[in-house]
Amino acid sequence: MMNVLRSAALAFSSFSKIPMPRVEWHEKNMRYMMCFFPAVGLAQGAFLAGWFAFCQAVGVGPVLFGAGVALVPVLVTGGIHLDGFCDVVDAQSSHASSERKREILKDPHAGAFASIAVAAYLIAYTALATELKTGWVVAALLVCMHVASRCMSAIATLTYPTSSSRGMLSMFHESGNGVRVLVVIAIEFACCAAVMIWLSAPVAAAMLGSGLLLLALLYPFARTQFGGMSGDLAGFFLQVAEIAMLAVLVLVGKAVGL
Repeated sequence: MMNVLRSAALAFSSFSKIPMPRVEWHEKNMRYMMCFFPAVGLAQGAFLAGWFAFCQAVGVGPVLFGAGVALVPVLVTGGIHLDGFCDVVDAQSSHASSERKREILKDPHAGAFASIAVAAYLIAYTALATELKTGWVVAALLVCMHVASRCMSAIATLTYPTSSSRGMLSMFHESGNGVRVLVVIAIEFACCAAVMIWLSAPVAAAMLGSGLLLLALLYPFARTQFGGMSGDLAGFFLQVAEIAMLAVLVLVGKAVGL
């Protein structure tokens, strides 16, 4: 039981800025860490739901509302996934070999293309968010989106071949406790999908379908461009999946009158 609690603390301390007790990094403590990755998304969603409630209560305008929807996840996570997004954009922009791209992923400096990409990403995310309604159904779907995206990212992290035997992602492969962790994540994803379908079946089908399509495309992309998965690619996927699912939520939601 203590290993489970330590794994939860490690997940929240690694993937969010939510204060957690200090836990040592070793295999036993990391064993169930990925099981709690979707829970980080749920916590992030709770902050977003609070922002929705605040905006609805005080009558905040659409631009400020959209900016909050874009920035709350960055504040909660500390931008760890955006960092991976930036690294992958820089590496892809080099048009170099897979080996050279992996070297660029390790470079702590941000290039011009990363800066341009993250600015464009946040502007696009904010613009899409301004089109959302502040009702509870939309808020709940947005919460579920952050859980589902992390379930899919965790599945890729644990099952797709890695590009290196070093790094955080490789540690997850070695200490992930195999099938048991994947079963837990699959159950979490199924529960999340069931809630989304209950909220709005057509919107849920479109959002989940877009995320799963990107998950399928991630495998050949990671393999051909980088020689396998890495932590940066997991973050890159999560950011791309979330903005794609947000766009679907806006477009399909308008079509069904949500």
